[in-house]
Amino acid sequence: QLQLVESGGGLVQPGGSLRLSCATSGSTLDYYTIGWFRQVPGSAREGVACIPKSGGSYYYGDNWKGRFTISRDSAKNTMYLQMNSLRPGDTAEYTCAASERAVCDGVYDYWGRGTQVTVSS
Repeated sequence: QLQLVESGGGLVQPGGSLRLSCATSGSTLDYYTIGWFRQVPGSAREGVACIPKSGGSYYYGDNWKGRFTISRDSAKNTMYLQMNSLRPGDTAEYTCAASERAVCDGVYDYWGRGTQVTVSS
């Protein structure tokens, strides 16, 4: 069974950057559609970005385009979320996930525990 562990969260000033990592084990990451989500306490979890099994990338909404980049390193079985031009509104817990489905439809089978990102001066 695929296991996912996030790292790279922390405190960053507005306009700064962070790169989140999601190390996986138990299977080969290339077999899965992978994604990043975020959640603010009291709000619903929202999708950020996804890479389907076939490759490429998809962003759930326009808020992330041009600022966030999702990527995958197959050799390291690790996925990343590069976040630039961070805003206080990006403060949230970020979680990586993997799906056995072939498309970025928001349905995921495996989840990490999350890493906190706080954007504040």
